[in-house]
Amino acid sequence: MTPDDVRPYTLVAELTYRCPLRCVYCTNPLAWASHGDALDAAAWRAALAEAEALGVVQVHLTGGEPLVRTDLEEIVRAARACDLYVNLVTSGVPLDEDRLARLRDAGLDAVQLSLQDVERAGVARIAGRDVLDQKLAAARWTRALGLPLTVNVVLHRENVDRIEALVALAERLGADRLELAHAQYMGWALVNRAALLPSSEQIARARAAVAAARERLAGRMEVVSVLPDYHSDHPKPCMDGWGRRYLVVAPDGLVMPCHAAHTLPGLGLERVGDRPLAAIWADGSAFTAFRGEAWMREPCRTCPRRAHDFGGCRCQAFHLTGDAAATDPACSLAPARAIVAAARARAAMGADVAGELRYRA
Repeated sequence: MTPDDVRPYTLVAELTYRCPLRCVYCTNPLAWASHGDALDAAAWRAALAEAEALGVVQVHLTGGEPLVRTDLEEIVRAARACDLYVNLVTSGVPLDEDRLARLRDAGLDAVQLSLQDVERAGVARIAGRDVLDQKLAAARWTRALGLPLTVNVVLHRENVDRIEALVALAERLGADRLELAHAQYMGWALVNRAALLPSSEQIARARAAVAAARERLAGRMEVVSVLPDYHSDHPKPCMDGWGRRYLVVAPDGLVMPCHAAHTLPGLGLERVGDRPLAAIWADGSAFTAFRGEAWMREPCRTCPRRAHDFGGCRCQAFHLTGDAAATDPACSLAPARAIVAAARARAAMGADVAGELRYRA
């Protein structure tokens, strides 16, 4: 691979895993409390500068909930000083209009607001708290302050049949972009997969609803939809391919190619400050482990799609099969495809509908 093939464009800055919500599909580690906020604002400032020098052009400030950090404004100013496009990925809780104005004045470029549902009961069931009013207020403040607004909705069995209502709400909020992203069954979502995985019939209805919304709103609001791995014959290229476009820095300073890389054994993850970020990106064992094609086995090694999906998600492969180098079971050619097929069959039978959920706690 040439250097241009593996240039990082995006830094995902996980500022903290702390969060006032308890979402049942959270991508944070199950043992999130063991990953403390080891990086202060000065350490983040240094990491942002190194990332910009490496070629990164945008930073997603995320978590957990980044708003719980009292030094968030300082981190935003540091990102702006590096001339990075600064996107706040937030639940909107806790937030008030004055603080959002301070963040905008510090250099914030855009807000991505999570929304669990259009119904109060649905929000409370998934997030563990009744926070719909706070979220709607955060959206209104974002637009009033002139910031671009993306509404992000994680789709699952309990809300996927309300896409038309979700689209209508995003329109009323004045969103520039609506992301309808089906749950990725990692972390807490994997724990709750039986209750959250939609049926194939639900997915078909959802695709039709999204297509209609895209046609109607063309030129007014971008509608993005990400098909769930479990309902596709081909896996998605995780993070656009391992170690090709994304750098993730966790609250404890771990530098990773994806959000869940710390769950894979033997990667030899390094931390901010261990070595220059450019060196970690270029030859760190975690970034080279699954970069390119040399690591692949059959059927990936000779598959014509190998340079498109890169064998799928390494973390999903590990958590479903116990082998990070296995073909992602989301692929129809994967030897372990039966794992995904069994989960889909269970969803088709309606098992665990309105079942017990395990909350991020």
